Amino acid sequence: MKFASFLHQGTATYGAVIDDQHLVDLRPALGALAPDLQSAIAQGLLDQAATLARAATERIPLDAVEFLPVIGRPAKIVCVGLNYADHVAETGRQVTQAPTLFLRVANSQAGHGQALLIPPESTALDFEGEIAVIIGKPGRRIAESAAWAHVAGCACYNDASIRDWQTATSQWTAGKNFARTGAFGPWMVTADEIRPDQVMTLITRLNGVEVQRTTTDLLIHSIPSLIAHISAFTELEAGDVIVTGTPGGVGFKRQPPLYMQPGDVVEVEVDALGVLRNPIAAEAT
Repeated sequence: MKFASFLHQGTATYGAVIDDQHLVDLRPALGALAPDLQSAIAQGLLDQAATLARAATERIPLDAVEFLPVIGRPAKIVCVGLNYADHVAETGRQVTQAPTLFLRVANSQAGHGQALLIPPESTALDFEGEIAVIIGKPGRRIAESAAWAHVAGCACYNDASIRDWQTATSQWTAGKNFARTGAFGPWMVTADEIRPDQVMTLITRLNGVEVQRTTTDLLIHSIPSLIAHISAFTELEAGDVIVTGTPGGVGFKRQPPLYMQPGDVVEVEVDALGVLRNPIAAEAT
């Protein structure tokens, strides 16, 4: 099933997607136990939530809500860099034995349909289509063979970068954490609808033109290996997010560079997950 976080009539809530056209608001039924999607995952309520959603008669059209990031305030957003060979090649780097990791903060995220913001400090906002994994069951030192049992689901992610700030030093933190630069959505597809060995196709489009395409069998570090590696040094908690890396084709390595501009629309599509779409706007100052 698909679960989303959203605003409806000014109230932040969460629910299940029905027939790809409607949402069932689950907070009235589950809010006392789980006021948001992250807590519903942590409380192990997704199966109950799915049952309630299928039986519900009151449904909200998708266009009547404002989508929020799937998980609004995860304890950790662990992002993976240089995880496709074509992206490693275009950046002039080398494949490393261990994955390259960095962190995002929660307030750098935006939901499906919300504008990604170009800050006044830069004009170099670059797209990075990716797949996000949402942790469902906590764990430390998780074996690769057991990793998928710790996954609640997956979603589309645009790990957009402010490139001049990212490349100003050897550390990427600044360029990855400007407000409203990491798009996450529109919803989470639960792990039971995705086979552990399923090959997913990821496509990024800018103004309708394809700029990135890959398949998950080309990941250098697979989803299970990422979960195993990250959980070796930190406990993964329910609602944590792992953003698995972008393929080649990013804007800053094109000649001339291709950065997103106010008025543009960027899409990240994953065949098993849906389409994440965001307009681009200048941040108000």
